[in-house]
Amino acid sequence: MPFPGLAATPSWIYHHFKTIFQSAHRSVEDVQQRPIMYIPAKLTFRKMVTSEAPLHPKTPSVGLEAAGLVALAELTTIQERTALSGTSSLLDIFILAPGLHVQERAVELNTGEYPACGALTTGYVFRVENPATVFYLQRVGRTGKLTTLNVTRLNSAAKWHHRLKSVFISPSKMNIIPVVTYFMAVLWGIAGLLLLILSEDWWGVAVVGILMTTRLINFVVIRCRSELTWAGAPEPGEVGDLFILLSQDRWIRIQGLVDDLKAVTSGKWLRDQTTVESWLTAIAKVCVYLAAALASNVTQFGKIILLSLFIGSAGLLGLANSATHELHMHGRMVRVTGERRSYGRRLDLAKELTDETKRDDWAVRMGLIVKDEPTTNTVRVEM
Repeated sequence: MPFPGLAATPSWIYHHFKTIFQSAHRSVEDVQQRPIMYIPAKLTFRKMVTSEAPLHPKTPSVGLEAAGLVALAELTTIQERTALSGTSSLLDIFILAPGLHVQERAVELNTGEYPACGALTTGYVFRVENPATVFYLQRVGRTGKLTTLNVTRLNSAAKWHHRLKSVFISPSKMNIIPVVTYFMAVLWGIAGLLLLILSEDWWGVAVVGILMTTRLINFVVIRCRSELTWAGAPEPGEVGDLFILLSQDRWIRIQGLVDDLKAVTSGKWLRDQTTVESWLTAIAKVCVYLAAALASNVTQFGKIILLSLFIGSAGLLGLANSATHELHMHGRMVRVTGERRSYGRRLDLAKELTDETKRDDWAVRMGLIVKDEPTTNTVRVEM
């Protein structure tokens, strides 16, 4: 059969295309004449066994690539908890609130204020050197009012089982509301970790693990630094009465045994870091930045868990701090007693206290009153 369009071509080209066409035609006829292979409608295939995560959440497609940066927010929630409790506890590692990398800055909560303090019993004037105590006084003090505090020694501080319990949770005495909210913050962190494990988000588990390692390092360092080192010469059995003049005309009066007053006002709350402790603190801080960088590899559900973990922990711990009305420091507890009393001016307050204590030398030295020769309850004898 002639090929259309090839009649004018040379004979050898015509015979070449004719041979190719006939070979292809015979191949098609052979395939059509072969018997058709029967394929059953249903075939049983062995299903591949794959491990699936027990949790398959559906998450909204919202851009959360920078979710880890929330951990770098320098909130003071953890610092305030450290100051109010006087130390750190082991359960703190489950509370992953933002600002955990600046926990060692708890000594800066007093904003550099070291208020003047006068001893109403002896007339000596000095400064309150404990920054955690100053922070607590700033919390409870009110402008134009005298706030009276009392310092007591915790009897359980010397018992070994109470000291062991304080390693896991501190302080040893606290109201029910801060205790409940604190444990809720701990459970919140544990629940977030379990959700990441159930969803098999191992990047998320790694991020949380790094942050918990940071908290563990800070726990060890602060626990070592919060030991009482120096608080002046002991004066057993002596009763003290201190008047503290805070900024913004906030007036504080602290009463208790002299040794207890020295423990919360004198010396250092957290001693200076050693070389090893400074290294550990630096490693802990770098770990937080590393966790923030690795958070971009977490799944969408894991990022939502991390955000909820950061925000929820900060909120619950903030509630615990606001409900804490006591300061625990070196086995002592400081708390407000009685009602706050208002005064029209500082001179009225100074006159009332000098009349009560029968001496005004402390008031003169603190600049509350002006007098040429301060009087005391001592008698001068001239020979």
